[in-house]
Amino acid sequence: MRTLIIIPAYNEQGNILNTINDIRENAPQVDYVVINDCSTDDTKQILQDAGMTVVNLPVNLGIGGGVQTGYRYALENDYDIAIQFDGDGQHMAEYLKDLIAPIEAGEANIAIGSRFIKKEGFQSSAMRRFGIGFLSGLIRMLGGVRVYDVTSGFRAADRKMIAYYADNYAQDYPEPEAILAASLEGATIKEVAVQMRERQSGESSIHSFKSLYYMIKVSVALITYRITHRRKKL
Repeated sequence: MRTLIIIPAYNEQGNILNTINDIRENAPQVDYVVINDCSTDDTKQILQDAGMTVVNLPVNLGIGGGVQTGYRYALENDYDIAIQFDGDGQHMAEYLKDLIAPIEAGEANIAIGSRFIKKEGFQSSAMRRFGIGFLSGLIRMLGGVRVYDVTSGFRAADRKMIAYYADNYAQDYPEPEAILAASLEGATIKEVAVQMRERQSGESSIHSFKSLYYMIKVSVALITYRITHRRKKL
């Protein structure tokens, strides 16, 4: 299957080269595209100097818009599988083969790399884990699917979900909402055990003091989405 890795990047000058080198070393057969979300640091120049495949957005769209751009790229270039892979060094390319295995086997439309199956590697803070657990329960109640690592940005989609996400993707903190949307579309979702690293440099978009705000905002978005969308069969 033709596979594309989508790497959203905003101000990742300290991480992006290591991220690409990890992919080249552990998955040299897989194509990739970096979605440079109008970075204000040297990310764009680093990508240009290294001759990497990149889409430079003219304005900052946020993580949702960057990922959706990647899915649009995958759709227009006829890929069978699209993988989201953060540009901050947290995701590990050695798990790419495991991640896409359920899709290649026809067992899932969406595969999500989960830190919480084997509970190995970086596990995030206790506060973040509490919020993730709360959102996991909420998504189960609203969408009927149990996903433990609902904020994981390490995930893969098949052709059907590539086409869906190319036109429909949440914009702010989209990972939980994308799971609920996939469930309501009738997609089969499977978690795959992976390990992750702590962010190598720079700052996360979700600071500790924003965790409560994040949980409230995402909860409202999920409930609103469930009210306004009917369950379908993919």
